[in-house]
Amino acid sequence: MAINFLISHFTPTALLYFLLLSSSIHALNITTLLSPYPDFSDFTDLISSSIFGDLLPRSSLTLIAVPNSFLSTTSALTRRLSPSSRADVLRYHVLLEYLSPDALLRIPPSGKLVTTLYQTTGRATNNFGSVNLTRDPSTGVVSIRSPAPFSPSNATVLSLVTNLPYNVSIFSVNSLLVPYGFDLMASETRPPLGLNITKALIDGHNFNVAASMLAASGVVEEFEADEGGAGITLFVPTDTAFSNLPSNVRLQSLAADKKAVVLKFHVLHSYYPLGSLESIVNPVQPTLATEDMGAGSYTLNISRINGSVAINTGIVQASVTQTVFDQKPVSIFGVSEVLLPREIFGKNPILTPKPGTPLPGSGGAPPPNISPSPESLTGPPSHLSSPPGFREEIGSEAAAAVGGLGSFGIASCCIGLYLMV
Repeated sequence: MAINFLISHFTPTALLYFLLLSSSIHALNITTLLSPYPDFSDFTDLISSSIFGDLLPRSSLTLIAVPNSFLSTTSALTRRLSPSSRADVLRYHVLLEYLSPDALLRIPPSGKLVTTLYQTTGRATNNFGSVNLTRDPSTGVVSIRSPAPFSPSNATVLSLVTNLPYNVSIFSVNSLLVPYGFDLMASETRPPLGLNITKALIDGHNFNVAASMLAASGVVEEFEADEGGAGITLFVPTDTAFSNLPSNVRLQSLAADKKAVVLKFHVLHSYYPLGSLESIVNPVQPTLATEDMGAGSYTLNISRINGSVAINTGIVQASVTQTVFDQKPVSIFGVSEVLLPREIFGKNPILTPKPGTPLPGSGGAPPPNISPSPESLTGPPSHLSSPPGFREEIGSEAAAAVGGLGSFGIASCCIGLYLMV
């Protein structure tokens, strides 16, 4: 009875408050957990400015934190990375599994592969967005490294910083973890590529519209800044692709911010040569627009169809037509269509008209509905084209009609003879 009494008085308002309270408990504020530890202030600032929002919805994770003393040697290099590349390096320090201190002690000598937040972006090659944890049975030292063969990036776990059982563990390490494909030392060991993307497009010919749009929008500077880190891959529509846009797609009439999103929709935040695109492991790829607009949106589906690389936006199907530029960390490919995101242009497929073909509803008058004479059914076909089977259907219907008239005439004659008798 007491239980029934409590349930009956658990009003909808109280239930809503309880649910909101429960959700707030599970929201993880990593910066608050790290704030009592000043030795991690630099790392905390990086987390707060780059991936704070990514961590809030997580209910359980393990964070690999780098103390100021070990981060100082690479802090200048991380500042040279673009914001999106820096965020990916930090996502590589977020393990999507709660590991208690006891769990580290139980890691087998063969190691344990753990998925990181960076792996979920789809920008990692194969499973190289994960980390491999190993423990030396003789010393008990736990090491963290990339699963990529011969990866130079590795770190040693120093100590437990803090722990919320079953939700969060934060361990300190003696080095920044760098994902496979990133080269933080590139700026010191060799001069940056410094590719002028607009000039590369003009030199490539047939990309003048795209070059002018990139220059006018200002996003080309962001693309060139992203040449560091994992690199970038650009899909650039040809001038013909722009001229073939249907009249109801008013790309140039979009607001400046939306036009910038469309341009970013043509860029992957990873370097992919043509061979990698042809054998891509994760067909659904996030774009630079995904990073601005939110996970799961503005993605491209990349596959191999009839020997060519096909790119599907959900409403437009394009193919790679040529390689404009390919030198790590930048690749630029010409594509046959303008890649239109369905988040802006709707969910219905957009058909590119063939030359001389009016679009449905564009004002083109339909052909007149002409009923052919019986003579034309047996004669040679006229100059007007008809759909397959159209002439045969009319012929059979006409024959049936003629047969019906013949039957009616015979019946009339029989009735007349009967009346005469």
